Amino acid sequence: MMTTSAKALLVDDEPDICELLAITLRRMGVESDTAGTVAAARAALAGNAYGLCLTDMRLPDGDGLDLVTHIQATYPNTPVAVITAHGSIEAAIQALKNGAFDFVTKPVDLTVLRRLVTTALRLSDQRVEGHSRLIGESSALTELKARIAKLARSQAPVYILGESGTGKELAARMIHEQGPRSSQPFVPVNCGAIPPDLMESEFFGHRKGSFTGAVADKPGLFQAAHGGTLFLDEVAELPLAMQVKLLRAIQEKSVRPVGSQTEVKVDVRILSATHKDLAALVKHGQFRQDLYYRINVICLQVPPLRERPQDIPPLVDHVLARLADAAGTQRPRVAPEAMQDLLRYGFPGNVRELENILERAMTLCEDHVIGADDLQLKGGDGPELKSYLDEAEKRKIMDALDQTKGNRTAAARLLGISFRSLRYRLEKLGL
Repeated sequence: MMTTSAKALLVDDEPDICELLAITLRRMGVESDTAGTVAAARAALAGNAYGLCLTDMRLPDGDGLDLVTHIQATYPNTPVAVITAHGSIEAAIQALKNGAFDFVTKPVDLTVLRRLVTTALRLSDQRVEGHSRLIGESSALTELKARIAKLARSQAPVYILGESGTGKELAARMIHEQGPRSSQPFVPVNCGAIPPDLMESEFFGHRKGSFTGAVADKPGLFQAAHGGTLFLDEVAELPLAMQVKLLRAIQEKSVRPVGSQTEVKVDVRILSATHKDLAALVKHGQFRQDLYYRINVICLQVPPLRERPQDIPPLVDHVLARLADAAGTQRPRVAPEAMQDLLRYGFPGNVRELENILERAMTLCEDHVIGADDLQLKGGDGPELKSYLDEAEKRKIMDALDQTKGNRTAAARLLGISFRSLRYRLEKLGL
């Protein structure tokens, strides 16, 4: 039983459904009021504070979508979920676009309902300040942070669009951390890094003996993210055959492990990202339109660094402090002319490129001062110095790998960079 003083508003013109919902909630320790029309629901909302509203889509005097819009505008701190007819996925998606927290289909699965109520009331009780790891105060970044905070209160699938290196995974983590699933797992997966023949097993798990090498039961990524968030990075890399299975798992909220005769219910929020133009891929038949509409309920655009140059100085301070702390050395300062070069540079690789540039500059600089020549933004003294820089970077990486006995994750930690950044360097340097 939940210990909460929150109250729910149930809106449905069928008394039997209202009674079933009310009994289920009461067993969870949640009392509820009922309303059979949009007008009655509006009146109840005006006179009471609710921790959750659950409304049917079809009401005698209006549409559940109108009630969702009204609650979003007038009572933004009240999560509202909708009840839709089975198979009406388009209506459910429209409700999410209008600001609904989540949806449940008829006939109502009470287990799904209980999870929805628990998550919604956790959201109502949350007092999250939204600690941000996105560094900077530009208008573009301030707007992004505000949008992330709003999306964190929903369960709608979010499609995060942005160039490579802009921080799409960081945005996804912030959505998770500021939402009601923050105490549950955040599971990131790079869809382009899984071999196609292992993809189904990785996503959905497998049973012992289901194929050569399956020596034990193994849960998949969906099961690992149960109760939390599954982040599908580089979702455009999924083969078409896997896209079909992924769509079904998202719609049915269940997965069938390879070699199993039964399905497993899963409760995950789907966030996805890519630097590619998914709409163009859909147009050319390389990405399924139905999956595109399912994961792209709400789109979050992460701006490139060149569109927010005023964020470069605080980012430089933050990155250098982190690198110096990891290396156990004094933080270098950036000479004025070097900072001017950074402010003029276009950063095609965005924040990740800035991190790489600063790390290399720290290796080269003398007397803890990074000069313009140390940045090497435009070729500087030509290929000879570039070759020297590459060799210096190779030695540093190889030393870290030697110290960690080839463990790349530990080596990245030792170097003070992300695993992805280390992998990028290894590929770039041909290691």
